[in-house]
Amino acid sequence: MSLTSKTCVPCRGGIPPLEEAEAQALLGQTPGWELIDDATKIRRTFSLGDFAESMALVNKVGDLAEQEGHHPDITFGWGYCTVLFYTHKIKGLHENDFIMAAKVNALAGG
Repeated sequence: MSLTSKTCVPCRGGIPPLEEAEAQALLGQTPGWELIDDATKIRRTFSLGDFAESMALVNKVGDLAEQEGHHPDITFGWGYCTVLFYTHKIKGLHENDFIMAAKVNALAGG
């Protein structure tokens, strides 16, 4: 099943974060994203045409995050939007982070 067809499930903590090998495998389904901070977070920076396009992507990602109940850290400015996912409760990565990354890719057109 593709990541974009899945829905985030609430993570209540008490489970281990993904191992780096598991995260690497899921990363293959989320082009453009990178593992950072010892494979505890994923990040992607989108290049956009101007500030309005950056703001529009931020709003789309925010709406998606509210629908899925899984929220990223977002920074943006003129011509860029950087999205960072990790699961705070487990201080690392969960499948939800990759589901969201795949869905953000779809919103951004790739």
